[in-house]
Amino acid sequence: MTKSTRKASKPFHPKVIKTTVEHERALARIEELFTAKHGTPDGDELELLLLLVETYEAKEYPIDLPDPIEAIRFRMEQAKLKQKDLIPIFGSKGKVSEVLNGKRELSLTMIRKLVSELGIPAEVLLQERGATLDDGDFLALGKKFPITEMYKRGWLKGIVGSLQEAKDQIEDVLGQFAAAVGNPSRHPALERQNVRCGSEMDDAALTAWKIRVMSVASREKIAVYQSGTVNEDFLEQVVKLSYFDDGPKLAAEFLRKSGIHLIVESQLPRTFLDGAAIRLSETSRIVALTLRYDRLDNFWFVLLHELAHIALHIDSGICDSIVDNLDEASTEKIEKEADALAMESLIPSSEWKTASARKRPSAESIIAFAEAHRIHPAIPAGRIRRERKDYKKFNNLVGSGAVRRLFV
Repeated sequence: MTKSTRKASKPFHPKVIKTTVEHERALARIEELFTAKHGTPDGDELELLLLLVETYEAKEYPIDLPDPIEAIRFRMEQAKLKQKDLIPIFGSKGKVSEVLNGKRELSLTMIRKLVSELGIPAEVLLQERGATLDDGDFLALGKKFPITEMYKRGWLKGIVGSLQEAKDQIEDVLGQFAAAVGNPSRHPALERQNVRCGSEMDDAALTAWKIRVMSVASREKIAVYQSGTVNEDFLEQVVKLSYFDDGPKLAAEFLRKSGIHLIVESQLPRTFLDGAAIRLSETSRIVALTLRYDRLDNFWFVLLHELAHIALHIDSGICDSIVDNLDEASTEKIEKEADALAMESLIPSSEWKTASARKRPSAESIIAFAEAHRIHPAIPAGRIRRERKDYKKFNNLVGSGAVRRLFV
C-alpha cells in the first residue's frame, strides 16, 4: 500500500472498494487517521479501511507467482538435492535436465509428485492463484483403464507418441483424453447412470468407453435436439428406414438431423456392451452402439431400445445415461419399458399376433411379411429367433456382417 497526499473533501463512509476513485479516497482517509489510537472510533475506522484497501489491492495488483522452475531450484537448494535426486519425479536424467533448462513443460504427473514429495504449492506449478490438483478420484479409476487397448485403437492419437509414454504420463493422458467431457468424476452422464450389464463388467473399461463415445460426439456438429422429439411416430419413421439396403446409414443421418448422435464404437474387453443412451447436453443426445453382434436384426433392436430409453427415461430426467447388455434379461422397470416400446415400434403386436410368419415361420412367410410392412426381413426373422430362443434359424435373413462395413 502507498500513501497519498490527497485529503478527503467530504465525509467518508467505509465500504467495499470497487473503483480507483474509491481506492484513492480510502487512502486519503487512512492518512488522516494514521495516528489514531487502537480501540478508539477513529482507530476502528482505520483498521477497517486498511483491510478494505488490502483486499482491493490484492485483487487489482496481485503479486506475480514465482516461476515454477525457480521454485523447483529453490526447493532443491533448501533440501540440498541434486539433479539425480529428481529422477524418480521426472522419470529420467534427460527429463530432469530438460525441465530445469526450460526445454520441457511440466506434466500433471510431474506436478503431482512435486507437490507431494517436495511440498511446492500447486498454484505455483500451475501458475494459477488458488489452483489445486483434483482429488484423485478419476485418476484412481483412470489408472485401471485398458490403456494398451485404447492406444492400439488410436484413441490416444495426438496425445502421446508411444504406449510407454502413455503409461509414464498417465495423469496427463487421462486429462487430455477426457478434455471434451470435463471432469469425468462430476459429469452427470457418468454419475446418474443405469447399467444393465453382467456382474463381471469392468467399471474402468466402461467409463473409458463412455468417455470415448462422448468425446467423439462432442466433435460432431448436428442439429439442436428438442426434448420430446423421440415419440411413437418418430420411432416408426426410423423403423421404415430398415427397408433400404443402406438403412443403418440413413438412420444415422435421420438421427443427426434430429439432434441425436449415432456413434458406433466397439466395446472394450470385459464390458459386454450392446449400446447406450446418453444425455450429452440439454440440446443433444447420444445413441452409442458397439455392434457386438454384427447383424441387421440386432442393429435395429438395439437402436430402437436405446431410442426408447431417450423417450422414456433420458428426456424425463430419470437418469442421464443408460448402458445395456441385451443378452441378459432384466427385471428393472425401465428396461422392461424400453424392451416393450422397441418391440412394439419394430412390429406392432396387433400385426404380429395374427401373422403367418409368426405362426408358421418360413423364409417365404417372413419375406412376405416384411415386404407387406416395408421393413427389412431381418426384423421379423430376429423376432422369431428371440421368441423361440433358437438363434440358428433363418441365419440367411438376419443380415449377418451387413452393418459394421457401413460404418467403417
